[in-house]
Amino acid sequence: QVQLVESGGGLVQAGGSLRLSCAASTSIFNRMGWYRQAPGKQRELVVMITSSSRPSYADSVKGRFTISRDNAKNTVYLQMNSLQLEDTGVYYCYAQVRIDEYWGQGTQVTVSS
Repeated sequence: QVQLVESGGGLVQAGGSLRLSCAASTSIFNRMGWYRQAPGKQRELVVMITSSSRPSYADSVKGRFTISRDNAKNTVYLQMNSLQLEDTGVYYCYAQVRIDEYWGQGTQVTVSS
């Protein structure tokens, strides 16, 4: 069983920045990334990385969000800059290990005007 623990959400003004962290209990995964879910909307992909390819970002966050990894800490980060009202939602860390999928508990990001 893989555990994902997120942190770093909060309230920020539009144009501001936040950094989310996702600490994993394993260093071995096929894919890892972030999803988000806005109120009344479906969960959507924000960014995904694999062990062998470049990150794949949603068009809405390209140029503003950056995913990075610290392999020594089994941690993935999501740096979010130039935040917009539309970025508000619950952000979930995701990992696929072999054929199994895992989710974090979610962290709230609220962008205010």
